[in-house]
Amino acid sequence: MSLTVHHLVFTATATTPVVLADQSGPAVRGAISNALWNRFCANKSATTCAGCPLFNHCPVAALVAPMRSEDEKGSDQRPRPYVVRPPRDSGRRYQAGETIRFGLALFGQAEVFFPFIVMAVRELERDGIGIPLAELGRRRGTIKLNAIEAYNPLSGERQMLYPLPGGHATFPSLPIDEAAVRDYAARLPTDQIMLVFHTPLRLIDQDRLVKRLTLRPLIQRLMRRLDDLSRAYGGGPLELDFRGLLAMAEQVTTTADHTRWIDVVSFSARQQRRTPVGGLIGSATFSGSLEPLRELIVWGSLIHVGRNAVKGDGWYTPEGMAVLP
Repeated sequence: MSLTVHHLVFTATATTPVVLADQSGPAVRGAISNALWNRFCANKSATTCAGCPLFNHCPVAALVAPMRSEDEKGSDQRPRPYVVRPPRDSGRRYQAGETIRFGLALFGQAEVFFPFIVMAVRELERDGIGIPLAELGRRRGTIKLNAIEAYNPLSGERQMLYPLPGGHATFPSLPIDEAAVRDYAARLPTDQIMLVFHTPLRLIDQDRLVKRLTLRPLIQRLMRRLDDLSRAYGGGPLELDFRGLLAMAEQVTTTADHTRWIDVVSFSARQQRRTPVGGLIGSATFSGSLEPLRELIVWGSLIHVGRNAVKGDGWYTPEGMAVLP
C-alpha cells in the first residue's frame, strides 16, 4: 500500500459574527464544497458530473461530485479523496476578531487539488460559513483566511503553506505514509488502548446502528474504508488477513465505555435533503491482544471511519496523540 495522507490546518479570523453548530463538520464541508462548485464548475447545466465531458479532468468532479457515494454500503463508487475536521470549539458564536481553526485531509494523488482548496476557502471571505444570522440579513458570517499549514499529527511537525512571501502558497510536503504509521503504531500499548471520539462515530453493523461500541465493527468498517482509499488513491488493494484481523478484534473487550449517542442532522440547501450525521462521541478503552491491530487504529485516526466521514464524522485519536486543529 502506498496511500499517503496530507493533513492541513486552516486558521482564519471572523470578520463578522459567525455561528457554528455544535457538530459543525457538515457546515465546514458544505461551505467548501459550495465554493468549489460555484467557482470551478464549468458546466453547471449538466445534471450529473458523470454525464459531463469534463468529468475526468475536473476538480469539482474529483472532490464534490454529487454522483459519488457517502460511504453507502454496497456502493461500487470511489470514496471522496478528503475529509474535513471541524473547529474543536464549535457550537458557539464567534465574535468579529476571534480565531476559527479547522482542518482538512487529502488522500494520495488528491494533493494535486490543493490550489483549488485554497481558492475555495478564500471564497468564504465573501460567501461566509455557518448559520445564517438575522443581524446579517440572513447571510452567513464571513472570515478572513490568515494561514494554511501542513501538519503531521504523528510527529508534530508543521509546515507553513500560506501565506509565503508575496502572498504565495506552496504545496504540502509532509505526507504521512505507511512507514510513519508503522513507526507510530509500534509505540502504542499492545494490551490496552483508549480512543477519544471527537466527532460522531456512525457505524452500521448487520444493518443496525452501533450504539454500544465494540472494536470488531470499527475494525471491520475501517479495513473496508482503508482498502477503498488505497485502491482509489494509493497503490492498490490492501494485503491484509481480513478474516484473521476481524477474529482478533472480536476477542478484544470494551473495558470502559464513556461514549454517548447524539442525534445530528445535516441539511444540503443545494440538494434540499437532510442526512442524519449523529453517532457516538466520548471515549472508550479496549483491552486484549492489540498488537496486530495497532496500525489499523492509527490509520483510522488519520482517515476517519464510519458514515459521513467526508463531513468530519468518525474522527478519533488514540490517547496521547496530538490533536490539531
